[in-house]
Formats: sequence, structure tokens, C-alpha cells
Amino acid sequence: MEYNLADLFESVVDAVPDREALVYVDHPGTGAERRLTYGELDAAANRLAHHFLDSGLEAGEHLGLHLYNGVEYLQTVLACLKARLVPVNVNYRYVEEELVYLYRDADLAALVFDGEFTALVAAALPQTERLRHLVRVGAVPADAPDLAVVAFEDAEAAGSPERGFAPRSSDDLFIIYTGGTTGMPKGVMWRQEDLFFAGLFGGAPSGEPVKRPEELAERVAAGGSGLTFFPTPPLMHGTSTLTSFVAFNYGQRIVIHRKYVPEEVLRTIAKERVTSVSLVGDAMLRPLVDALGGPLRGTDMSSLFTLSSSGAIMSDTVRAQFQELVPSVLLLNNFGSSESGSNGKATDDSGPEKGFRLEVNERTLVVDPATHEPVPVGVPGRLAQRGHVPLGYYNDPAKTAETFFRRGEERWVLLGDMATVDEDGIVTVLGRGSQCINTGGEKVYPEEVEQALKAHPDVYDVLVAGVPDATWGSHVAAVVQVRAGAEAPTLDQIQSHCRTRLAGYKIPRQLVIAPAIRRSPSGKADYRWAKAVATEADRG
Repeated sequence: MEYNLADLFESVVDAVPDREALVYVDHPGTGAERRLTYGELDAAANRLAHHFLDSGLEAGEHLGLHLYNGVEYLQTVLACLKARLVPVNVNYRYVEEELVYLYRDADLAALVFDGEFTALVAAALPQTERLRHLVRVGAVPADAPDLAVVAFEDAEAAGSPERGFAPRSSDDLFIIYTGGTTGMPKGVMWRQEDLFFAGLFGGAPSGEPVKRPEELAERVAAGGSGLTFFPTPPLMHGTSTLTSFVAFNYGQRIVIHRKYVPEEVLRTIAKERVTSVSLVGDAMLRPLVDALGGPLRGTDMSSLFTLSSSGAIMSDTVRAQFQELVPSVLLLNNFGSSESGSNGKATDDSGPEKGFRLEVNERTLVVDPATHEPVPVGVPGRLAQRGHVPLGYYNDPAKTAETFFRRGEERWVLLGDMATVDEDGIVTVLGRGSQCINTGGEKVYPEEVEQALKAHPDVYDVLVAGVPDATWGSHVAAVVQVRAGAEAPTLDQIQSHCRTRLAGYKIPRQLVIAPAIRRSPSGKADYRWAKAVATEADRG
């Protein structure tokens, strides 16, 4: 047995086949539920895997998942892993041009997609060379074009529920496509052994990683049930899929919703006795605060032990509001990326005053981006990670050469985040280098300004961007979504609010009030949109 995700999952299944593994609730929609034990989920994935192989797909070929959250998503990922196909996540918000790019760049041979995306798939299909096998989930819109597809239920029914697959390897690939808000999507290529240790904590997020593959199931068999994980962002983003596999490695239960509806998330936490919720930043946490402090006040949150964010930080202001409503919950700002897995978590004193401070793992350092040597205390550099890192970006040798490097026999990845390190090894993240604003020779990182602005009582959400400026090179602009029922603040009021929190050169010189802040379905910021909105307003 190797550190292969399918092998590891099957070992857990054999240890606890009758334990509940997955609960799916269709919100918004019918509210229908599906519940599968580990044994039932394993058999369902086997059926689909055999269908893929019987359809002529071969080990190593790539299969896209163009799906909303559902049993079918995790079932398809598991089927790919079992059949040694490479799963590739597809952002369901993409339009035709973006889909064509991803389908082609990823060399997709097969696609599993939700019925409502039929028109988009049909438009993109003639522009792809390798995509030859389509499986459609759910109902088809009445005006959808005809496609040569296999219905998901037919594909599942045709395959054997038994295993009987060829031996697998730790070197089998898992590709996570990332990006799209700051550039074209990039496919991060992970060996499954590396992903297991870097992204899934070696089977032990809060303890010692396993020392051999068989130990994972031994721990599950020796332990008990009782934990329920609830990844609320879309599974198409790596964070939620990896969270699900963390739960599988524990032999615990996962709850998923089709889409993020804050009120239904709270009801499900109470009904299913959820112990751990994961989300992405204030964009997902603030609506929970509003619902829990308003129409769903008094909802039972007593089972909830941890609430964690990855991909975007939860601001001090919103964290404090949630903590007041649910005093017993542990709030965690985790830090990581598709290229590194987990890097660490925020310190207790992390915030606007001291910055976003991290306790990083032993594999994460701050290095000079030119020499790749560790930087001295207090000197800005780039975050980097060593050891279990990806092989590179699929179909992009130039970007791979810029981002991945070797020191001796050890592989490293150079991340996009600028940071400093102090005498105690605590890392302060300054922000994404690509989003850094140079104003009058001073560097301003949007995340720091956004933290300060979110403490304003009338600011519901905000993105900060740099706008070209004849005098300063760029000036700091804030694009603000006002809290419902509040009066829009003026630029003077925003600047006055910031003066006690930020150095003068970091204070916004422009304010744009927007009906809503554009983010991905998982809550990640769309900085290209924010800059375009602010630049257009400045010209007007």
C-alpha cells in the first residue's frame, strides 16, 4: 500500500464500512437529503470508476468536474482516483471563452457536468480537441442543445460496485486549477503523496502525521465517530475538496449543501450537530453573523467547536461579532494555497494593529525571491515552502520555472505572498506581491487597508486597489459595499476612521460605493474588477 488517496480511502472504508460518511442537503432547492455510509460511497465510486474505464478512458487521462456541490462531485473525485484518472476542478462561473481555455489547457478527455451548464458545454466542445466523453448530472433545461452524453445515473448503474482496479501509485496526479482573478487559470500538479502530507496534514491536522499508509486506517478503527465537518464553499475550490478528504482520513462525517445559503447553513449546523465549519473570509462569515444576530437568533450552535477560514482572512471586526454570538467556538484563520497546501495559522494577536501574523509550519520560510536564501529578521521577502510541494503548473513550463525551484535535492515553491519574519519566527504577511500598490515610492498591501476599513460600522464589504495617478504613480482606492440600512460614508469619514489605524500614505484617497463587491463563489476577492471599477470612477 502506498500514500495514494484512493488506497487510503479504501483502507478507511474497510475499517468503518457502516459509519455515515456523507450527508447532502439540496439548498436552495427541494431540501431533499441523501445519506451514504462509507461502504455505500465506496460502492458508488466504484461503479462510476468502472464506467469511465469501460468507456475507453485510460489511466493518466484528465477528467473535468464542472459541477455544483453534491454527492456526485465527491463520488466523481473518488472514482477518478480509483481508476487512476486525474480529476480537474472547473470553475462553474466561467463563461464560454474561459471554459474553452481551461478544457484545452487541462487536456480534458472527459467531463462530468451539471445539466444547467449544457449550453456552455455545447458551445465550448467544438473548440476542444481531446474531450470525447461527457456525463451529465441532473435535469436538462428545456431549451438546452442536444449533446452526445451519458446520464450520470446510467453511468453509475452500468458499472460494477466491486473494486478490482489496477495497482495505484503515490505518484498518481491530482490537479487543482487556481487563479482567474489575477490571470488565466493555472493547473497545480500534485503527486498524491505530497498532497497527503502538505494539504491533508498526513492524516492528522492536530497531531503527528502517520508514518506508514496502513496507520491511517488503524487510527480510524481505534478511534470513534462524532465529528461532523461542514465545508461550506464550493467543492470546485481546492479548500473544500481537501477539507472533505481530511474528514475521510479521520473516518468522520461530511455535510455539504448544493449552494451557500447562510440561513440554511445555520439550520444544518443545529440539525446535524456540526462540529467544524470551514468557509472563506468575511464574505461568507458576515452573512452568518447577520442571520444569527437577526432572524435566526437563538439557533442552537452548541455542537460547533471550530470555525476556520482559508483563502481569505476573517477580519477582527466580524470575528468579534461572531464570537459574541457563539462564545464557545474557536475561530481559526488558516493560511495556505493551492501551491503549498497548509502553511500555518494566525496568531491570537493577529489584526490591524500588528498585522496578519502567522505561526508557520517547519516547511515554510521567508526568502529573498532572487537568491532563494532566507531573509534577515524584519526584511521583506516572499513566502516559500519546501519538501512536499507540487511538481509545477500543467502545460506551463515558463511559470513553473518562475515558481518552483530546487535547493540541493529538495523541492521548493515560491509563493506570491510578501512577508517578514521576527526574532521568534512569527511571520507577518504583507499581502500578495501582485496586488501591492506603489504610491509615491511607498508600498501598500490591500489586505491591511481592507482590515482597517472593515472596522467601520457602515462598511459591509470592501476591496482596495491601486489606481494610476499622475502625481503618486498610483493612489489607494477603496471600493465599498455599504451595510444594508446604513448611510453611505463619505471619503472624509473613511479617511478620518483610518487615521488612527494606518499610516498616512495607506489611507484611501478615493472612495467608490458599489452595490455589491464581486467575489468568487468561495469568497475570494476579484481585484481586477475592483481596479477597473475604481479606475473608471476616477476617470468620470
